[in-house]
Amino acid sequence: MRELSIILVNWNCITYTEQCLASIRDTVRDSDFEVIVIDNHSADAPCPTLIEKFPWITLLLSEENLGFGRANNLAVKHSTGQYLLFLNPDTVVIGDALKEMLLALKRMPKGGAVGCKLLNPDGTLQSTCVQSFPTIANQLLAMGWLQRCWPASPLWGRQAAYANEPGTVHAVDFVSGAAILVRRDVFLKVGGFNPDYFMYAEETELCLAIHTAGYKVGHTGDATIIHFGGQSTKTRHDNFASVTMRDSVYRFFRRNRGSAYAVAYRLGILLSAACRVMVLGGMFAVVTLLRYPSLQLNVKRALRKWLDIAQWAMGFEICRLASSSGAPVQTSEG
Repeated sequence: MRELSIILVNWNCITYTEQCLASIRDTVRDSDFEVIVIDNHSADAPCPTLIEKFPWITLLLSEENLGFGRANNLAVKHSTGQYLLFLNPDTVVIGDALKEMLLALKRMPKGGAVGCKLLNPDGTLQSTCVQSFPTIANQLLAMGWLQRCWPASPLWGRQAAYANEPGTVHAVDFVSGAAILVRRDVFLKVGGFNPDYFMYAEETELCLAIHTAGYKVGHTGDATIIHFGGQSTKTRHDNFASVTMRDSVYRFFRRNRGSAYAVAYRLGILLSAACRVMVLGGMFAVVTLLRYPSLQLNVKRALRKWLDIAQWAMGFEICRLASSSGAPVQTSEG
C-alpha cells in the first residue's frame, strides 16, 4: 500500500489538469504516492495527451459525467494510498504543500481530514478554503457586502484562514474540496462522498460525516496551493453553477436540518433574488437608455443569473441546465 493517493477529476479543463500534474511532478519528492486522474466524459478527451506527457499516472475514463463525488468515489476504488488527497485539476501545488498536509494530518489528534491555504491566481488569500457549516444566515449574508467588509467574522468560520501560526493545525468545520486530504480508513468508514450531490457541498457533507464519526477536520497554513476556481464551468453561460450551488446547499439542509429548514432557506433565496432582479432591472433600463453597451451586457448577464436562481427557488426544474452539461438529469427537488 502506498502512502498517498492523489485523485483528480477532469471535466473539460485538460490544460489546467496538465498544469496541476506538472506541479505535482515537480514538487512531491519524499512521499510514496500515486496519481489517479478520472475523466468525467469530457468533450476534450484527455487520453492521448495525458498518457504521453505523464506516463506515471493512472487514467480512468468514465462513459458519463458522474459528477464530482461519484467520480472521486470510483477513483478511490482504484487507489491504494493510506491517505487520499482529492485535488481539483485547476490547482497548482506550491513547494512542500502536500508534505506539510500529510504532516499536519498525522500530528492532529483524531484527525480525519485536513485542508490547506488556497490562493487566488494573483496571490491573494482565497478565504473560502475554510468555512463554517451552512446556515440560512451565513448563506444569505454571504451574498452581500457584509462578507466583503468583515471576511474574518465568526459567522463564516474562516478565522483559521487568516491565522499566521506556523506548525499549528486549526480545528474547523469544513475545508474546501479543492484540496482536501483524508485518511483512507476514515473516508471508507463514513461511506465516502455522498452520491446525492452532483457538484458542490460534497465536501461539506463529507466533513460533517467525519465530525459525526468522532474525528476532526483541520486546516494548516503551512501548505499553500493556488486555486484558479470554476474552470470546468466558466465557459458556460447558462448559470448552471450558480443554480446547482444553491440546490446543493438546499439538499444539505434537507438531509441534515430537515425539510422545514430547507424550505425556509429556499424562500430566503427567493426573496434575495427578487430584490436583486428589481434592482438589476432598473439598472438595465438606465444603461440601455444611456447607451452603455458594455455595462448593458454585464447587467443583462447578472439579471439572467438571478432570474434563473429565482426560478429554481420557486421550484422549477433545473434539468435544462443539467442536461446541457452532460450531467444526469435532475430536478431541484431531486
